[in-house]
Amino acid sequence: MSTVLDLLDQTMYDIGRATGSETLLQGVWEYDRPIDIDGVRQFHEHLERGRLSRCIARSPLPFGRSRWVAPENLPELEIVESARPREEFDDWLDEQVNTPLDCERGPGWHLAVLPFTDGGAGVSLVVSHCLTDGVGLWEALANAACGRDDPISWPAAASRGRFRALREDAGQAVSDIPAIGRAVVAAIRMGQHGSNGAEAVRPPTPETATPPPETDETHLLPTATIFVDADKWDARASALGGTRNTLLVGLAARLAQRAGRVAGDGSVVVTLPVNERTADDTRANAIGGVRATVDPASATTDLSEIRAAVKQALIRHSEEPDPQKVLNALVPLMSDRVLNAARSAMRGNPFNLVGASNVGEIDAAAGRPDGTDASSFAMRLHHTGVSTATLHRYGGVQTMLSGTMDGRIFVSLSSYLPGHENSNDELRLQLSSALDDF
Repeated sequence: MSTVLDLLDQTMYDIGRATGSETLLQGVWEYDRPIDIDGVRQFHEHLERGRLSRCIARSPLPFGRSRWVAPENLPELEIVESARPREEFDDWLDEQVNTPLDCERGPGWHLAVLPFTDGGAGVSLVVSHCLTDGVGLWEALANAACGRDDPISWPAAASRGRFRALREDAGQAVSDIPAIGRAVVAAIRMGQHGSNGAEAVRPPTPETATPPPETDETHLLPTATIFVDADKWDARASALGGTRNTLLVGLAARLAQRAGRVAGDGSVVVTLPVNERTADDTRANAIGGVRATVDPASATTDLSEIRAAVKQALIRHSEEPDPQKVLNALVPLMSDRVLNAARSAMRGNPFNLVGASNVGEIDAAAGRPDGTDASSFAMRLHHTGVSTATLHRYGGVQTMLSGTMDGRIFVSLSSYLPGHENSNDELRLQLSSALDDF
């Protein structure tokens, strides 16, 4: 089995390293009773032997592809000694996002337990998106809870030796030449015709807002999570002529409209990840991506147009290669400086768009970190290392992550809007109010 990173995984890793930014996934469990610490220890041990326990080794060639290797440093289970009020759980979850992770040497993930003063407990697992996507994460959690370990044993980082590594990576670069050629052609075409034809969106900033200085200061973006009964969600989606997924798109578009993240014609471009994971897939991010241009004006009363737009975007995705994905073959050839400059100048930067990701129906085992069902489970998406100046330059960010477990749907929203109050409490109010619109 090949240890070479898929080009999408390589792209995410290289761009993150070049820009100093990172995307993280966070699994969140809440218990209304004392947690079984021994059960959590077993869960942690199986995670150490699961698909998340690998790291990325850079090629000795400046243009070579990276490879999957065994981590040098294993993660330690954190059990907080001092209980905290349940009301401080959100603050603690944000603190967990700042735990240092290392995709090259390990650990690439961190599991922690917080006891509550009322006798319950909260659990957090933070992992780099370079190691897994949303579907891959909940599958890894379910496997660990069921005691299923990854059958693959990844090689040690230095096991190849320098001469062998140079020879093998040079051979890989030669085999990549056809893909590089297709990427060059795609880049030329995109330069001539535009990357997607969509109007760039930049939310208006109040005149009273003072632009931030051009500094590297970063901060954690506000995040809010809500739960909705799945039957009620599906009933409302059906009544509006939509589906479970198109109601999520409609909600994302409605939030974008309320925030002013619209084009001149009032439309919103929504980015939708598409799960492409197959059996025995070793990719960290087995996803494609589509962009649907939707009109949020009628979202709360009729989802049929949004449903049609999403369907057409998915049809195009199945029939035509994604030009953005084709360009990934060029990434290993670029220096960090070039990647950083290209990212800043890229048209259709993700901070210009609205994201709505649905990880589907989650195996109930993923909700049992101590071997028993937690009261609730959700996943959150975080963008770290993004400077305030960059957020203002691109008009902020709005990404949504959703999934279903045991008859409940969680919706997690991460958002930043320049010139506005940006806090977890305010974001929760915005999300609740947008749901009320439906």
